[in-house]
Amino acid sequence: MVIAYIRADKNFDSAYEQLKLIKSYSMANGITIDHKFIDYDVQLKTLEERSEVTKLFRQNKGATLLVSDVWVLSTNMDDLVQMFSCLLKNEYEVHFIKKSVVMTQKSSVMFVLGLLDSLRQLCQNSLQKSVGRPKGSKSSSKFDVYLEEIMNFIQEGKSVSEMARLLGVSRSSLKDYIESRELKELALDSFLLQEGLEAEKSVINTIKCPNENLEGETNE
Repeated sequence: MVIAYIRADKNFDSAYEQLKLIKSYSMANGITIDHKFIDYDVQLKTLEERSEVTKLFRQNKGATLLVSDVWVLSTNMDDLVQMFSCLLKNEYEVHFIKKSVVMTQKSSVMFVLGLLDSLRQLCQNSLQKSVGRPKGSKSSSKFDVYLEEIMNFIQEGKSVSEMARLLGVSRSSLKDYIESRELKELALDSFLLQEGLEAEKSVINTIKCPNENLEGETNE
């Protein structure tokens, strides 16, 4: 089973933004989504209090989980460690889309530590600004209902004029929608899976040790 996991919370990218990302990724990689799970629990809730989530993980052993980024699962490090342990124990294959990587039981310890450290860095960098919704996140549009069709049209190589005619909408408005949401990039080659070892290396290389910057200054 393939599960799309979306966290509906004011501190995150909107549910729509997350779903758009997940759909684009699944289409680009030939993955069929069987179930969409929208988590409405707020960040203040501990993992023990998030019964629907833990139930989902326990009941779908060996499933594939598609999630936009690590922090969507939890911004609490202890809870994230527990969640990773639960997912791996139940043989999940977890796709972190913004990182274009996959975590499984076969993943190296350094890779998993790299994912955990990415959350630590994010939380550290977000002390003076909110986590989640980035600058430029778009509000809903009348074209959102056509998102899947538009993505398919782009992958088929159809022009904006052809798409507008098939959907019965304004060409200029559709063009603006595609460009503002970067749908061409999403549909064609963004978020494609990286090759195994290279993907793990890209995460491991983001790990920052304490006083790492100071050491560089000392060596100069």
